[in-house]
Amino acid sequence: MSLLPLLLANLVAVAPIPQTTGPAPAEAPAAPVPATATAVFDEDAPPRLSLPTESDRALWRKPGFRFGLGLAYGRFYGIGGPPNYNLIGPTIRAGLRLDEAWSLLGSLQYLYATGGGGMRGLRFAGTVEPTWHATSHLSLAAGIGFGGIIESGSARANPDPQPSTLDSSYTFPNASTPIPDCNGMGVAGLLRAQWLWVMGPRSATGLAFELDGQWTGCEEDTGRVEPDTARPIVRRQWWPHLGGSLTWEIQWR
Repeated sequence: MSLLPLLLANLVAVAPIPQTTGPAPAEAPAAPVPATATAVFDEDAPPRLSLPTESDRALWRKPGFRFGLGLAYGRFYGIGGPPNYNLIGPTIRAGLRLDEAWSLLGSLQYLYATGGGGMRGLRFAGTVEPTWHATSHLSLAAGIGFGGIIESGSARANPDPQPSTLDSSYTFPNASTPIPDCNGMGVAGLLRAQWLWVMGPRSATGLAFELDGQWTGCEEDTGRVEPDTARPIVRRQWWPHLGGSLTWEIQWR
């Protein structure tokens, strides 16, 4: 028996069986890494309220300067003969809040005046007004000062004595027959009630009803002079007026 076939059979039995190789398996995807939050810093730090702010009404009760602008509409009634007037125009008010209860204010009025007979003119006044603040909204005031009238273009009759007959200045005993043009000043007074609404820490608005009185010394230049003293000859007449007005006003502090 030959040994060659027996050796070949043993080699086949001992040799390892070759294995087929394939592509390497894909690696599992890595778990996502959580993003790290980046701190954001604002330019301004958040506000910190340590104390409650005062209300606007409380600020308006504090002492300090006050200034107001308003628009007035009213009527003036002549007593004993002077003409009646319709009045409209601006008012200016300024002064000091002394404490929670009192203010000391001053006002100026420049009102356009119209009346019968085509009369046109100006009524002006300036008063000092102690003011009592009865509530946070209501204030009451009484004022005294000066007032005046400047007329032009009326069609009233010229009372006697006529300017051409006078050798010296003349004062009429009353105003039952008013002179054609009144230009003069006198004493003025008022009573006012005002209701104010606070709009903010710096502004407020309100309505005011006012009773006005004025005693005006009208003076008319005759264009002649006294022969002895060379003083101008004038005719004078006193005009009393009472009236009322409604004013809308804005105030600032």
